[in-house]
Amino acid sequence: MFPWNKIDTVLLDMDGTLLDLHFDNHFWLNLVPQELSRQKAMTTQDAVKLVEVAYKKVFGTLEWYSLDYWQKELKLDILALHKTLVDRIQLRQDSMPFLTALGAQKKSRILVTNAHPHSLALKLEHTDLALGLDHMLSSHETGYPKEHPNFWRHLFQQFSLDPCQCLFIDDSQVILQAAKDAGVGYQLGITNPDSQKPDNVFSDFPSIRDYHLLLEDLLAK
Repeated sequence: MFPWNKIDTVLLDMDGTLLDLHFDNHFWLNLVPQELSRQKAMTTQDAVKLVEVAYKKVFGTLEWYSLDYWQKELKLDILALHKTLVDRIQLRQDSMPFLTALGAQKKSRILVTNAHPHSLALKLEHTDLALGLDHMLSSHETGYPKEHPNFWRHLFQQFSLDPCQCLFIDDSQVILQAAKDAGVGYQLGITNPDSQKPDNVFSDFPSIRDYHLLLEDLLAK
């Protein structure tokens, strides 16, 4: 699928790409409305409407991904709520074999995530993800989400990357397009970010649902 001899760095999203997105979807779409309903004495239906409006207002911005923002906006202890669901934080079963193979082939493995640093730290604490990575960058460190071209400029400069020699893997077509627009040479979509939901369809980028499909070509190089 890719000319691995021309790729020296693999940029990897976290949620839905290396970790099962079920944790985040359940948290934001189920637990948060339930907790709002309980604390504000409103119906669950009204709570769902409230968060949907709040989410839509900042979708695609850095605030969308900020636990601090949502703690103030919804007046909930978002991090404490996260900790009640740590048993749902799970690596995709194909992530570590792929990351290990990349390391064996001397490919630099950089996590590039929109996750808030507190969320990132919690997920690293409850998985072995860090063992398969060489570097990490949260968009909150740059001041821009991955949707913004300035994120990519910061990334390339911080790690002295040649974007033409990078492969970027993500479960969001919008963010894959942002990476392509920024000059990243290769993009790959993940069709099954949430193990509890149907697969997504990518129209503009190559995509897979299992990293094992890449291992034969990768290890042959």
